[in-house]
Amino acid sequence: MTFDMVREAAKRPHTDPIVTVAIRSDGSIESVTFVRSSGVAAIDDAVRRIIYGQTPNLPFQPALARDFDVIEIRRTWHFDTAIRLY
Repeated sequence: MTFDMVREAAKRPHTDPIVTVAIRSDGSIESVTFVRSSGVAAIDDAVRRIIYGQTPNLPFQPALARDFDVIEIRRTWHFDTAIRLY
């Protein structure tokens, strides 16, 4: 799905999705969890595609990997003329 298609889908009534991404120490994605869905399947699917499209991530630095197997990053996604993460 292109950003133009997401922009069209975002014209429909929706909420800004809140998404938690769990990343393993090797940089792979363990899970993508929607804390709050946008309410529009096309937007939620686009968020998933964007996240998985950015893989592989770099492995954790050794100091971080000593303390953590997985880190979770939670962001609110906002779609307008750009994709904004809060």
